[in-house]
Amino acid sequence: MLQTAGICTLAQLRKLGSVAAYVKVKNTGLPASLNLLWALEGALTGLSWQVIAREHRTSLLLALEQLQEMDARSRRAEPQTRFVASK
Repeated sequence: MLQTAGICTLAQLRKLGSVAAYVKVKNTGLPASLNLLWALEGALTGLSWQVIAREHRTSLLLALEQLQEMDARSRRAEPQTRFVASK
């Protein structure tokens, strides 16, 4: 999953962080549940994904929501190019 999203090293994962890495995986179209987010955060912190899901869930979900909102805003701000078929 991570390699498909272009994340091939631990250094790349650390640079992105768990939330951005999760979003990159989701954007590939692969089915990724929130358990992946918990596991990515666990890999970065050394905590079990179950501990992450229980103790850090809210902060991760808020960060995910913020990142998704920023992404949606940036997509709306991009100029829309329309292609018109010539006759």
